[in-house]
Amino acid sequence: MAGISARYDALIESGQLQPDPDQRKAVRRLEQLQDDLESKAAPGFFARLLSSEPERVEGVYMWGGVGRGKSMLMDLFHETLDIAQKRRVHFHAFMQDVHAMMRDVRERREGDPIPRVAERLADEVRVLAFDEMVVTNSADAMIMSRLFTQLIRERQVTIVTTSNRVPDDLYKNGLNREHFLPFIDLVKSELDVIPLNGPTDYRLDRIGDMASWHYPLGEEATANVREAFFRLTDFEPEDAANVPSGEIEVGSSRTLHVPKMTKGVGVFSFKRLCKEARGAPDYLAIARAFHTVIIVGIPRMGPENRNEAARFVTLIDALYEQRVKVFVTAETTPEELYRSGDGSFEFQRTASRLSEMQSDEYMAMGHGAQA
Repeated sequence: MAGISARYDALIESGQLQPDPDQRKAVRRLEQLQDDLESKAAPGFFARLLSSEPERVEGVYMWGGVGRGKSMLMDLFHETLDIAQKRRVHFHAFMQDVHAMMRDVRERREGDPIPRVAERLADEVRVLAFDEMVVTNSADAMIMSRLFTQLIRERQVTIVTTSNRVPDDLYKNGLNREHFLPFIDLVKSELDVIPLNGPTDYRLDRIGDMASWHYPLGEEATANVREAFFRLTDFEPEDAANVPSGEIEVGSSRTLHVPKMTKGVGVFSFKRLCKEARGAPDYLAIARAFHTVIIVGIPRMGPENRNEAARFVTLIDALYEQRVKVFVTAETTPEELYRSGDGSFEFQRTASRLSEMQSDEYMAMGHGAQA
């Protein structure tokens, strides 16, 4: 099987990728990791496993902004790694599996669930490759340090992961974050932290020719935002049913359900966001958690919808200030969404922001509040 360097070179030669020095450095490190893993799968490896000091293969933590090619490199690494006991999984889906296994261990009364779960995982894989390591709730944060200490130090499982955040920024400002800090120390001591954080956002190439505001409501508008989602996340259209849902924390007391979320993209209905009783903390949590938000089913509003219109204004303000990309299906244009009713005059500022958020200049901005 050709290794990651050969595959990466072939993609450049065919014109599918542009030469990128940061990506090249990451490819070299991932190729070294492949060599280390494959050599230890050769004859004699199982004999070494029986020794008192099993060999540990240092994993990799690739971090960087949106569109820098992290997921692409992870795919190439996994596809060209010539061992059988490997698993490539989105981090959020993995943690859902972990919680399910922990419930099973408790129901069976098999003792402390975390060592048992680590044992089950290590029986199946030698390499766990995660896409988008992100921690959005305290339930995950509370167990990650113990679980990954078991996997890495006790079970010699090699971890390879991508993240939009430098390790020190994981679960930043999260509830009871002090319990999560040992995990950050574990990452920095046991994984090779590789920055992939240059200025080029290659993901923009995928959506550069796509409009972000789609109206009127109907099959065509839905198909357009679905296409944007698949371009941004690499999920195949036929695999739509398997896009994970999840939770993000709102302040210190509650969570918000996200119907579909993966790779920094969250999908919501207007009804869930603006017809239910929500406020600025909800919208700020969304804006911080996702670089792109898809909102479906935005209606034309009138005087009877003043509460929904007010919430929508607060939502757009939060997304705009965090420079979140927004794709929508709507009944009409931003200017015609709310023409009469309390606050309709002020709503025109929101309409203006929505127009700006469709511009090439806005779409090229990085995620996060401006300094």
